Amino acid sequence: MSSADIDAIVQAVLAELRRDGRLPSDGGGSASAPAPAAEGEVVIDLPDPADDALRRRIGVTDPVDAEGLANLCSTTTARIGVGRAGPRPRTSALLLFQGDHGVAQDAIYGTVDEEVKAQFDLFTVETQTADQDEYLLRPDLGRRLTDEAKATIAERCKPNPQVQIVVGAGLSAAAVNHQLPDILPVIQQGLATAGVSVGTPFYIERARVGVMNDVGEATGAETVLLLIGERPGLGVADALSAYMGYQPRPGKTDADRDLICMITYAGGTNPLEAGAYVVEKLQEMLREKASGVALGREDG
Repeated sequence: MSSADIDAIVQAVLAELRRDGRLPSDGGGSASAPAPAAEGEVVIDLPDPADDALRRRIGVTDPVDAEGLANLCSTTTARIGVGRAGPRPRTSALLLFQGDHGVAQDAIYGTVDEEVKAQFDLFTVETQTADQDEYLLRPDLGRRLTDEAKATIAERCKPNPQVQIVVGAGLSAAAVNHQLPDILPVIQQGLATAGVSVGTPFYIERARVGVMNDVGEATGAETVLLLIGERPGLGVADALSAYMGYQPRPGKTDADRDLICMITYAGGTNPLEAGAYVVEKLQEMLREKASGVALGREDG
């Protein structure tokens, strides 16, 4: 492909972005050639497609019911009303999709900052997964602690607490990095105020929710709280979940657990409020000596 062909493609993309309002007009309404940064290179300064005003902008040209479409788009974060350019999505919509996909990939393959662990004095143990790829392919191994992890827990953790707190990145390290600094102090302070004994918190590398059973057995805890990153979506990639269970031991299932999900400032329950809910739920479990479906029967 010649340089002239490349320049023509670049200018066509810029022209479409200007028509969509994603780039400012050059004053004359026509696309201008990009300024070269160096010989043979072109720099295109594009706005952040994740900007809320750009993300929510309706891209349908001349809709039959503009007001109805606007009302519909305002009720959901789904990708509707983005418009099309012939048989394909608009360039701006495609860029946003690719950007969101990149954020989701970063969340899955990212790591929890050591500063976050250090802030709460979290030591680290591992599940039976060898690396992130095996973690994604073998959920069963992410539910089991290694023998070394169990020995470390026995050595470093306070035995038989009423509540044992553990943290895992799960499928979003960003969730832990963004939400843990706000939610964990609320939980710790709330449990302390309620006179509930709390074990030594720690971090589990490559954890699945079912690892709570091994944690409960290793610590002898009456209840276990697992703060873990949720599967990222194409829009929100830093949501945290709080899984709780009464006397989790091998053989317990999701039916024996309670959950507060979508803990995030990005359209979910904010971490401060969620922390208060967690404390209330743990106190209820300790009082009723049940969780999950069994706790629901007690409530009824």
